[in-house]
Amino acid sequence: MKILKIQALRGPNIWSVQRKKLIQMRLDLEEMEQFPTNKIEGFRERIEAMFPTMIEHRCSEGTRGGFFSRIERGTWMGHVIEHIALEIQTLAGMETGFGRTRETKTPGIYNVVFSYTEENVGMFAAESSVAIAEALIAGTDYDVEADIQKMREIRERDRLGPSTGSIVDEAVARDIPWIRLGTNSLVQLGYGVNQMRFQATITCKTSSIAVDIACNKEQTKRMLDLASIPVANGGICVDEEDLEATIKKIGYPIVIKPLDGNHGKGASINVVTWEDAVSGLAYAQKYSRRVIVEKFITGFDFRVLVIDNKLVAAAKREPAHVVGNGKDSIQTLIEETNKDPRRGYGHENVLTQIDVDRDTLDLLEKLNYTVDSVPKNGEIVYLKSTANLSTGGTSIDVTDMMHPENIFLCERISRVIGLDICGVDIMAENLTQPLKENGGCILEVNAAPGFRMHLAPSEGLPRNVAAPVIDMLYPPGKPSRIPIIAVTGTNGKTTTTRLLAHIVKNNGYKVGFTTSDGIYVQNHMMEKGDTTGPLSAEYILKDPTVEFAVLETARGGILRSGLGFSRCDIAIITNIQEDHLGLADIHTLDDLARVKATVVRSVKKDGWAILNAEDEQCLKIANELSCNIAYFSMDENNPKVLQFAKEGKTVAVYENGYITIKKGEWKIRVERATHVPLTLGGKAKFMIANALAATLAAYLQGFKTEDISLSLQTFIPSAAQTPGRMNIFEFKKFKVLIDFAHNPSGYRGVEEFLTSVDATKKIGIIAGVGDRRDEDIRECATIAARMFDHIIIRQEKYLRGRTEEEIIGLIMEGINASGRTVTHEIIAKEVEAIKHAINSAQEGTFITALSDVVTNAIDIVQEYLDKENEDGNI
Repeated sequence: MKILKIQALRGPNIWSVQRKKLIQMRLDLEEMEQFPTNKIEGFRERIEAMFPTMIEHRCSEGTRGGFFSRIERGTWMGHVIEHIALEIQTLAGMETGFGRTRETKTPGIYNVVFSYTEENVGMFAAESSVAIAEALIAGTDYDVEADIQKMREIRERDRLGPSTGSIVDEAVARDIPWIRLGTNSLVQLGYGVNQMRFQATITCKTSSIAVDIACNKEQTKRMLDLASIPVANGGICVDEEDLEATIKKIGYPIVIKPLDGNHGKGASINVVTWEDAVSGLAYAQKYSRRVIVEKFITGFDFRVLVIDNKLVAAAKREPAHVVGNGKDSIQTLIEETNKDPRRGYGHENVLTQIDVDRDTLDLLEKLNYTVDSVPKNGEIVYLKSTANLSTGGTSIDVTDMMHPENIFLCERISRVIGLDICGVDIMAENLTQPLKENGGCILEVNAAPGFRMHLAPSEGLPRNVAAPVIDMLYPPGKPSRIPIIAVTGTNGKTTTTRLLAHIVKNNGYKVGFTTSDGIYVQNHMMEKGDTTGPLSAEYILKDPTVEFAVLETARGGILRSGLGFSRCDIAIITNIQEDHLGLADIHTLDDLARVKATVVRSVKKDGWAILNAEDEQCLKIANELSCNIAYFSMDENNPKVLQFAKEGKTVAVYENGYITIKKGEWKIRVERATHVPLTLGGKAKFMIANALAATLAAYLQGFKTEDISLSLQTFIPSAAQTPGRMNIFEFKKFKVLIDFAHNPSGYRGVEEFLTSVDATKKIGIIAGVGDRRDEDIRECATIAARMFDHIIIRQEKYLRGRTEEEIIGLIMEGINASGRTVTHEIIAKEVEAIKHAINSAQEGTFITALSDVVTNAIDIVQEYLDKENEDGNI
């Protein structure tokens, strides 16, 4: 078997709009296409022995053990690999269960699709599942556990930490979208101007001064002391002389820790000898030149969490430890403790496995122990100097036991330091008494405190401490999203997108939009190129100045990685015509419609899908949608339009020369088509259709018809505003039209326009694109022969595996099939073809360049026009 391609889908996609995180693997079964599982001796027994837990895979049978039944009866290896990929992720602690396997139009080649929680783990699972299947087929040994451990390591490297993840989960539960900014824990919640950012548990509301104070333990201690808050006695040391002076002042036992440290790094506790103090100083100075030395306070280690100046949780923490039984070594006791099902690798479970490290060995050395020592029965042996859960510590929730005075104290501390999310470390016998009574004190105040101990304590009530963070960032009434209108279809996408962006901008919004020629914010081009995929959409949604997004959404990006947004308010399908067929498993109009439908299927429940009432594929798509549906049509008497009018629904139609909104039995005439520059005086019918779609979307968004009308009148088509979309350049004696038409439907639109153009001679410059089907290239040429008197064939780009001779041959076949006598010539390079057409143009000639390289063509023609305007000659 051979893996042809593995890709990650990150948004709504052709397989599922709800399940956004999918791996799609294109797999060639090769000779295994002839060997379903029932023809492979012993396969059922081997896979059941390797994965006994697969008994829970119900598969299409719908019953426990259903997948094994399918194997017994016979199923193809792509299906088996899908299930293996899901199972090994689950065994690695990432439970996931959605999968689909479908054969492509090419026999033996399958798309194997399965869900993932971490993308790189999913990619690894794809490769691993194929290797495991090959071993099962051959009956050879395979170390599955090694792959599972590798997946755990990838997960721990890539995943959001438990604190960050909990905030994201809470946001998702509240329907707030999120975007990970890079590979670390920096996250954006919300879209555009309504976004908020956080990293770990530091938010965009966190004061940088407060973080600096909290990170400077000496400054923190001084400010708390001045605010009459109990702190441990001590001082700052940089050498042994300072250390000796501080110890003389406060006495033993002491705690030594780096001044700028965190997570307990470099700390030594309960130091009682000068030798250990000197060693502790050297250890701490590995992390910070300046070291804090404090009196060691006996009692228990508590962490109190304060969010938005309100106490939300408190936990009693205990460092990783084992309890002796008088028989087993410390190493054995650690191994037994790690067998606790609550303990796992990294952050996968409530508790973390205990590892023996330098800190452990140092602590044991102070007790004159090694890992082979056998502690007495009941003796507690601490293995870490700090109580962090990430090093195997445990936590007990004590939130409800806190004395009101201690609650007041901690909330006051958060205001004294100025932190919106504040972790207060307390050493005391308990928190049920005021600290001033039991002698407890504040050890530290932490910016970016971890949430894990509160989210999943080893004992006590779990606390949803992420909820108050979201409450703070998004108080009631504050929106997290911005309006999104997505535009897809075969032809007219870019023009409709640009017109809509113009309408939105005229209504006072700062609009960001994506097109096939670039990314724009408020009409400023930010990036040039074909920007109709998910990364471009995300670019707009990440921009903090954008209040409204209009996103052209093409098939390529949908197939490559899904949509770049979780859902939209309005989606438009302009039309679905034969284009790009034969690529990426899209062979028929039904296949293409399935891709385009992804966009309208992502519309929110109370949003609108706007469909072309004259397009059969659009009418089919309407049957599978659960949102509101509106139609547009160039024919007021279209049966679907009449049906909708009878039902009292909203449609847009072209009637009596007007762009009109119909609602029930009454009409709103928005604007006469001849007054809309985009329609070229009403002659470009397909432009009227684009204007109908944009007008309907704007109306349903809530814009006033008079504002829409004004926008339609002020949207002037030009090389700058609508590059490559019916751009007409008027020379003194002739005219040149440049259009991006590149498929039969686009050619027919130009043909319809040219019937209204008076010209002494119509010259067309056309080319064939290598990735189109033979019949598409021929049909374009046939249409060209109908609308032009003379054709210049040029061919220099986008051969895509074909030869120039092959494409030109297909074009000639199409011209000959038209039944018209049309002169033609071949000029390979587009630049030379356009120059030749202009230089040979007679008075009254109308030249049409149907160009797939719009920028080049516009630049050439504009250069000629500028020259004529300057000196009167070309």
